[in-house]
Amino acid sequence: MDYSEHNVVAVIMVGGPTKGTRFRPVSFNTPKPLFPLAGQPMVHHPISACKRIPNLAQIFLIGFYEEREFALYVSSISNELKVPVRYLKEDKPHGSAGGIYYFRDMIMEDSPSHIFLLNCDVCCNFPLPDMLEAHKRYGGMGTMLVIKVSAESAHQFGELVADPVTNELLHYTEKPETFVSDLINCGVYVFTPEIFTAIQDVSTHREDRANLRRVSSFEALQSATSRSLPTDFVRLDQDILSPLAGKKQLYTYETMDFWEQIKTPGMSLKCSALYLAQFRLTSPHLLAAGDGTKSAMITGDVYVHPSAKVHPTAKIGPNVSISANVRVGAGVRLISCIILDDVEIKENAVVIHSIVGWKSSIGKWSRVQASPAEGDYNAKLGITILGEAVTVEDEVVVINSIVLPNKTLNVSVQEEIIL
Repeated sequence: MDYSEHNVVAVIMVGGPTKGTRFRPVSFNTPKPLFPLAGQPMVHHPISACKRIPNLAQIFLIGFYEEREFALYVSSISNELKVPVRYLKEDKPHGSAGGIYYFRDMIMEDSPSHIFLLNCDVCCNFPLPDMLEAHKRYGGMGTMLVIKVSAESAHQFGELVADPVTNELLHYTEKPETFVSDLINCGVYVFTPEIFTAIQDVSTHREDRANLRRVSSFEALQSATSRSLPTDFVRLDQDILSPLAGKKQLYTYETMDFWEQIKTPGMSLKCSALYLAQFRLTSPHLLAAGDGTKSAMITGDVYVHPSAKVHPTAKIGPNVSISANVRVGAGVRLISCIILDDVEIKENAVVIHSIVGWKSSIGKWSRVQASPAEGDYNAKLGITILGEAVTVEDEVVVINSIVLPNKTLNVSVQEEIIL
């Protein structure tokens, strides 16, 4: 079968407001998928990676946020990439596989030969065209992106065993109690439309078991656990990947590049730095430059929104992202931080290892900083986060703290959560 003229569609799972609680306080008013990393919404990175897939017909975002929260972004990105991007709202969570099954008619309307499925909260270089090539060689139903991690951290993810020669997925287990393998699931897949049949089989099997249970009370006792799952709630990992492993249906494609999961604001700082570094290779025009004469001194990878005003005596970088309408005063020093829209940073203030929320203001000679334990971006307070509209007055020092929105700080704080 010749695939060259066949369409490909991509589906990006964006979740919903019940999830992402670990992303507070920066997810109170902005859906996590629209939180900016390296100056672009989180979901923008997988979307622009999809643009590189040959014969891409459309991109779908599936989640249960309100449609109005995505409407503006979806229309602007569709225009920018010249690819239709549509947001599909679930009436309730259907699970990672149930969600695509629920919208199967829309996903199949271009009769695609392949369907990419990506999770919005992973950060990687998304090698999608290479995955597609490998997938066609393997000839299975699905191929998943995998990566080797340290044996200590593997248990936090889906661990898997693959055939070292054929790359067939032989065994899959989600967050196992004991060590299985240092190869983990990256949450990026490509499937043939057969995936819909596989999902339907899970639902049908569950319905059959439910009917059986009405007959036999012994059966009901035995499977009290699976009874709690509705027939239309299908999880990709436990319900599809685990049972189909070792059946010559699923294969793996290993990435040697970066990969992280974006679960906390601290991780978003690390991922912003990874994406900024990737811009150097893929879109260097997005990175700022300056030598401190006419414009600010820039070191390392820095993104500055065109509408931001940065004083030429400021020193910025490495790993800094400055959003729209930000004002950075004279003598300001910014290192490893995300500065969100409409923030004002007054003269000689310093911001290090921090996220500064929308419309916040940092006074003269103030310091907002964190000293993360080396390499541990997940440490609860290895980062300082200011929520929306926080005011830090002049000469105040904020270290390793989280400040909820609309607070004013006129005394210095360290290792505190300001509610």
